[in-house]
Amino acid sequence: MPQETTVKRLSIIGLTLLVAPVSTLTGQGDAGAGIRTSMIETYVEPHQLLIYPFYAYTWDHNFEYQPSMFGGSSIEDFRAHYQSHEGAVFLAYGVTDWLAVEIEGSQIAATFDKSPADSTGTPVRIQASGTADIGGQFRFRFGHGRDHRPEFFGSVEILPPAHGDQPLIGDAQWDVKGEIGAMRAYRWGTMTFRTTIEYNRGDTQWDLGETSLEYLRQMAPSWRLLLGIEGG
Repeated sequence: MPQETTVKRLSIIGLTLLVAPVSTLTGQGDAGAGIRTSMIETYVEPHQLLIYPFYAYTWDHNFEYQPSMFGGSSIEDFRAHYQSHEGAVFLAYGVTDWLAVEIEGSQIAATFDKSPADSTGTPVRIQASGTADIGGQFRFRFGHGRDHRPEFFGSVEILPPAHGDQPLIGDAQWDVKGEIGAMRAYRWGTMTFRTTIEYNRGDTQWDLGETSLEYLRQMAPSWRLLLGIEGG
């Protein structure tokens, strides 16, 4: 079900613990020597732990829903108002130079106000809170980029079911998603192409999901320039 969402996200604090020296291989360029994580253009090296706590506020005045999501019989589409407050923690650990693991979870409080045009019996307001988006990933590097050879990477993400009776914050089914991509360093910056593969429950088949093309350039020791185009 497509949703158009206005998201304001504030990163409160980020802590990186380094327990291994940094090394750079020829051909990795601006990205360094680490394995790519699911946080955009963030990398973790072997035996390095990344901890990113953050807060997110979401407000959507055009939240698409069907009354059947909340126990009704109608499958007609309506537009509601939705907002949520979410505190999350992201952890990533580099196991080897080709494998990293991630885990992420959050505590969320969400409020839903139904469309004035909805006369099907959907509750006027629905509120839900609890843990959400508890899941993990295995991140792989299939070969280091060297000279004119790109680096290939991939991942498998697993999201177990949670709060199946609360569609605002949960999902009653398992969710599995894969990712594949390639990264190559040039003198003028690093280019990355990636796409995700996910299971379409409605059509009961695997489809391509988010696809992006990214440009990364190390402008100074303390900051980098990132440009990207994403669709899906």
